[in-house]
Amino acid sequence: MFKPVQVITKSFQLLTLVAGLLVSGSVFAIDPDELLDFDEAFSPTASVLDENTIGITFTIQPKHYMYRRFLAVKSGTAEVELAQPELIPGITKFDDLLDEEVETWHDKMVMTVAITKRPDAATELVLKLRSQGCLESELCYPPTSQKLLVQLPAKQASAVKPLNAASALGGLLGQSNGFGTIKAAALPPEQAFVYEAIALDSRQLLLRFTPQPGYYLYKDKFQFRLEPAAGISIISSQLPAGIIKDDPEFGKVEVYYSQIEVPIQLSRSAGAAVQITITADFQGCRDGDICYPPMQRQVSIELPVADVVTRVEAAAPNNTNDVPPVAEQDRLAQLLLSHPWKAMLAFFGLGLLLAFTPCVFPMIPILSGIIAGDGDKITTRRAFILSLVYVLAMALTYTVVGIIAGLFGKNIQAVFQNPWIISSFAGIFVLLSLSMFGFYELQLPASLQTKLSEISNRQQGGKLYGVAIMGLLSALIVGPCVAPPLAAALIVIGGSGDAVLGGGALFAMSMGMGVPLIIIGTSAGKLLPRAGAWMDAVKAVFGIGLLGMAIWFLERILPGGVIMALWGILILTSGIYLGALEPLPQPSGGWRKLWKSLGVILLLLGSLEIIGAVAGGDDWARPLARFGGSGGQVEASHLQFRQIKSIADVEAAVKQAGAQGKTVMFDFYADWCVECKRMEKTTFMDAGVHTALANTLLIQADVTAYDATDEALIKHFGLIGPPAILFYDRRGMELKNYRMVGYMPADEFLQHINTALGAK
Repeated sequence: MFKPVQVITKSFQLLTLVAGLLVSGSVFAIDPDELLDFDEAFSPTASVLDENTIGITFTIQPKHYMYRRFLAVKSGTAEVELAQPELIPGITKFDDLLDEEVETWHDKMVMTVAITKRPDAATELVLKLRSQGCLESELCYPPTSQKLLVQLPAKQASAVKPLNAASALGGLLGQSNGFGTIKAAALPPEQAFVYEAIALDSRQLLLRFTPQPGYYLYKDKFQFRLEPAAGISIISSQLPAGIIKDDPEFGKVEVYYSQIEVPIQLSRSAGAAVQITITADFQGCRDGDICYPPMQRQVSIELPVADVVTRVEAAAPNNTNDVPPVAEQDRLAQLLLSHPWKAMLAFFGLGLLLAFTPCVFPMIPILSGIIAGDGDKITTRRAFILSLVYVLAMALTYTVVGIIAGLFGKNIQAVFQNPWIISSFAGIFVLLSLSMFGFYELQLPASLQTKLSEISNRQQGGKLYGVAIMGLLSALIVGPCVAPPLAAALIVIGGSGDAVLGGGALFAMSMGMGVPLIIIGTSAGKLLPRAGAWMDAVKAVFGIGLLGMAIWFLERILPGGVIMALWGILILTSGIYLGALEPLPQPSGGWRKLWKSLGVILLLLGSLEIIGAVAGGDDWARPLARFGGSGGQVEASHLQFRQIKSIADVEAAVKQAGAQGKTVMFDFYADWCVECKRMEKTTFMDAGVHTALANTLLIQADVTAYDATDEALIKHFGLIGPPAILFYDRRGMELKNYRMVGYMPADEFLQHINTALGAK
């Protein structure tokens, strides 16, 4: 039966606990039956470390922690005095329950106390402990008193020499001693420092490091990296604050004595679930004893399906304004997912703009040549139908090819840049051109025409089929360059699997590209003369244009000097055709003199191209670059790239750049990529760009051949094809949000690289 004093004491403790619960605001947040008593949650034990030192250990239950404040130890035995206790360092953190910075301990709290006893002292010491602790995010217990009884050694101490906290911790956690010191064997690294990792979502990891009691980790030794994973990189990692320790190895350093959690933010394009491996480098020690060598651990994690890339926060935790931008293709993908109908209009408008880029512009002379090939039979209505069929075939091809690329990562357009296919397509233009000059007419054999003459629309239908085939081939061969709208649609298809949404965006973009073609084609049907010598002259002009298109395609597979010579021959021949070498009849009108003048100019330009080719030139736009000592200057004005081929080459180059304190710019190039050559001849020639990239390692992957290695490299980085440029910071981390696809003029590119690399 309880005594009255015990009843009063118990009642006071219960009231104090209820008050603590009310103050914490969590009285209804937990089940009272699950609440541990203070003695259970924070269980103290005491032991004699030597004749002058007592060790006290609090075993702290999971999800509980102790505060430094209110922590006190007093002697309940008159003949024994206690010195100020020495404690292992705790963790300083902001406590939401107390609304202030506090020092806390989890799992275990260890202290040592030096004692002084009189000769007539008893052999038992009563320790009076007072402390306070909390249940994580739920409640704080009130300050509570506890008692311990310790059996003291009989021998009287002649002097007091307290142990330091590090030595005491070793004794309390496995260093067995009587009055000497015997070290226990150190734990294997895997047991002393436990490393775990989980995926919080598709773009965020949580790494957990748990040093065992008596062990600690150095904050500045942590490094994290991903094993090669397509299109995935680390954006940021946030290590918590540690405890400042005067370390015998490294001086004053920041260390962790207890478990820490490190959030890792990833940059990742939309995509299916993927297995990744994250490697952690770190180093730790056993307190007051040995230090382990730097260690490396790996954990494999499956990242769930990722939707479209979202804005990455926290690249710099202390500066909320320092947030990387979202790449243009990712912004368009976001728009497509969040506002599909608005996005369709946006993609249609972007298609209009793309219609006049070098990747699409050649379709204008192709379509015009087809319409002009109808001769005097052409009408405005028929020109519109031919143009519409051509554009629809092109748009459907773009859509189907895009869906295949998004779902399977296979760029069919790149496959069609095979030299044999390009040569065949160029040959078609030569045949079309010769028919324009009247060498023959492209039509069905006479015998077959007779059999089909009863079907009045068969020839017209046959013509439409041919136009549709030309539209299909044009989409596959003419414009394989990558632009942000195309990349955005493929991101949506590959990430969400929504082929209807992504395909709709591609079709809208393609129709936008086709609107100028329909307008120009229909106008040609209205403006072309119906019959007579004028029509023959117009067809000859289109014939020259088709020959030019053939040379333009061959430029992807033939050396620059050969292309210069072909352009020279075509231009020179055109000058002769205009009468450059024929005397003017007398008298001559103004038109005859104008054609003669144009012929002479073309004759001179063609001659310069041929002379430049013979002199070793390779750029038809600069036929005299090899003369006057300019060749070396031109060569020096190009950015100097290191050519790489495989994924291993990229990793080695990035590692080397990091060791040299350099950033990296990684360019994807192909001879058949018109926008790549445009970047080479304009943007990469700019002096400001050269200056901005002075401390940047420039590497380039030439994927012209598009062999298995090239395809694997493109797929590894989650790309569609060239042109594409990637950037890496000095730590070897890809700056995913600064990825660039498509052409960018020098001034915009300069601003882009200054933002991407200058602040990194």
